Amino acid sequence: MKKFSTVSAIIFFAFISNFISAQNTISEDYKRSTIEKLSQLIDDQYVFPEVAKNTTAHLQKQFRDGEFDKYSTDEEFAAALTESVQSINHDKHMRIRTNPPYIAPIHTLEKKMEERMDQINWFRQANSGIKKVEILDGNVGYLDLREFAGFDTDNAYVDAYMKLLSRSDAIIIDLTQNGGGSPFMVQYLCSYFFDQKLHLNSLYYRASDETEEFWTLDEVGGTKMPDIPLFIMTSEQTFSGAEEFSYNMQTLKRATLVGQTTGGGANPGGTIPISDNLTVFIPSGKAINPITKTNWEGTGVVPEVKTSKEETFEKAYDLAKKAAEDNRAAVLNNYNTLYTDFDNKMNQFKPGDAGEAIFETIENLKNQKLIGEWDLNILGYENIQQHNRPELAELLFKFNTELFPKSANAFDSYAESLMMKGDYLASLENYKKAVHLAEESKDFNLEAFKNNLKALETKMKEKD
Repeated sequence: MKKFSTVSAIIFFAFISNFISAQNTISEDYKRSTIEKLSQLIDDQYVFPEVAKNTTAHLQKQFRDGEFDKYSTDEEFAAALTESVQSINHDKHMRIRTNPPYIAPIHTLEKKMEERMDQINWFRQANSGIKKVEILDGNVGYLDLREFAGFDTDNAYVDAYMKLLSRSDAIIIDLTQNGGGSPFMVQYLCSYFFDQKLHLNSLYYRASDETEEFWTLDEVGGTKMPDIPLFIMTSEQTFSGAEEFSYNMQTLKRATLVGQTTGGGANPGGTIPISDNLTVFIPSGKAINPITKTNWEGTGVVPEVKTSKEETFEKAYDLAKKAAEDNRAAVLNNYNTLYTDFDNKMNQFKPGDAGEAIFETIENLKNQKLIGEWDLNILGYENIQQHNRPELAELLFKFNTELFPKSANAFDSYAESLMMKGDYLASLENYKKAVHLAEESKDFNLEAFKNNLKALETKMKEKD
């Protein structure tokens, strides 16, 4: 009896397996209708009409010749269709995929909450495509970016990680596992590395017969880094939008690419259902680089420094460390030159001078982030306390308020220098400005500024 049960079970499972296999086997009519629908979609929507005709003609000939007869499942059929269309159009974006089998939804409250939490957790854990941000030895910033996420909701996260990288002396962006994403996010990240208005890329769409241009943005949510040495890691998995970022930076000579030639997908589009079981991604547009007048479709983006997959990071890091060292040396040399010029101009200052040359030099130092509000404040007091040059100190304090108009401390110091020379009305105006700014910014020195204002008002009353 036990032996009979075992044999019966084997027969039963074999029967079930054959039944399921029979259910999943696709028919010739199914293949015919799929190819007819796929051909129509390609002819109507593929960005290159003539290539579309050649592609669909090849598909239909293969069907007539029985090339698809040997495929019995959707998975096999989809793979064969993809190989067939790509053999003609060489477009790596055009892929036929299977849909997961339909499962009737469970409409309980608990199931809805579970599904919603799954969605929330997926988006949260995707972290806008940011896998890792790190400052490596040698002050090299490293960003492992897996996706160019949607611009409208994720640009604040870009600003956050770019702020962390902004004090680096060189930056590596790792796109070796980045499959693309939003062209608007590509545009946004590119804009961090240019201070000029530059044409990055264009996208032409067949349906509207229009071309959309993408230029660097005038403003981003953080500090632009137009001069920082930039290295981009690439691989065969670098695709689509990640390739655009790499190609933009390469053609504009803004970065050095390190790694392997990228996947070669330049044409944007969308996923369209063919049937309940199959979908197709059809590129309905094409990228046009303003410099090369072409794109990386089929060829990929070829890095300047070619390496094996295993050596990509090590090579990029070695190059970045050397570039960071050179960058620090160049910044130091530039600072020494500018500050020597600044010191000479201060020494040549005479009471009554407007100080335009001094202001120009200070502004240049500020724009290059080599001098700040606190530095000028200290210089002002040094000229009062150590060098007995109150007129120069007053001028420096004044320039400080012009270059840092939201600094309560700058206005407070300027007010003090005006009070010292007896210009009480001008001093009063600037002390009031200091208090106002401190109140707006909740400055921890607010009470000190108020006391300074009160002391001046008392002095003015005593004088009256």
